[in-house]
Amino acid sequence: MDSEWSRLSTELPGWVEASRKQSSQGKVASYIPELAHAPWDALGVTILDGSSGRVNAGNHELLFTLQSISKVFTLLLALMDKGEDSVFAKVGMEPTGDNFNSMLKLELVDPGIPFNPLINAGAITVSSLIDGDTPAQKTERILSFFRELAGDSSLTYNDAVFRSETATAHRNRSLAYFLKANGVLDADVEEVLQVYFKHCSIEVNCLHLARMALVLAYDGTDPQTGRQLIPRRYVQIAKSFMITCGMYNESGAFAIRVGLPAKSGVSGGVLALVPGRYGIGVVGPALNAKGNSTAGVHLLETLSAAFDWSIF
Repeated sequence: MDSEWSRLSTELPGWVEASRKQSSQGKVASYIPELAHAPWDALGVTILDGSSGRVNAGNHELLFTLQSISKVFTLLLALMDKGEDSVFAKVGMEPTGDNFNSMLKLELVDPGIPFNPLINAGAITVSSLIDGDTPAQKTERILSFFRELAGDSSLTYNDAVFRSETATAHRNRSLAYFLKANGVLDADVEEVLQVYFKHCSIEVNCLHLARMALVLAYDGTDPQTGRQLIPRRYVQIAKSFMITCGMYNESGAFAIRVGLPAKSGVSGGVLALVPGRYGIGVVGPALNAKGNSTAGVHLLETLSAAFDWSIF
């Protein structure tokens, strides 16, 4: 492993520059207007091991919002709050094969619950299951949880992105009201959406992502402190969803080409992990047609091939 870490430290900058060229094949997300300001050709990565070792390359200090990556961790918090039975009475466990913001199967497939917690309808539902009497209390609990996992007590949300998302989220509102009509959402739709938009707007860098991934890589234990932050069973569930649904409807191709549990977001972030070894945070804002970072996925494919990281 020492030779692998040494090679990582030496070759990572070159691999980042080679993958950066893939940015020209993608486009920065603009359907949330505030996201359109991101530098299209940025690419950064941080990799952490369990002994506090760290390697960085590229634009690893670039700030970006979690977007859909947050869905993994709100799922974990909802499981810790409510347990498996309550969560999976409201949301399913299967990939959809549809776009992440599709409404199609909510109407076509009984019982009308979201197929999984990593599509928008599922994540909105999960947001409603977080403990707290008000949206502010729920948001504060989510933020505290994310701060602990990321190892940064100053972590907060980007207000401009939150406002931009709130103002333009017509599809998400449609999904939420449909869920309300189906009896999946019990709470006030706008209050649930406020919680959802805020956790999607939490701002991080690659180090934060890698730190959060490292806890998952070590089955819920923070290897740097020895504290068990998440029950192992719930991490198993989250990692299973990351493999089957984490890269939108490109998850099958990613499993074949990279073979690591991962979750992407439309700000260009990708969280990935090598079980028992590494937490990885990547950002590359230019996205492909599926909503995944073109350069970021290429970099992860390069790394997985170079070190035979695939879990399959």
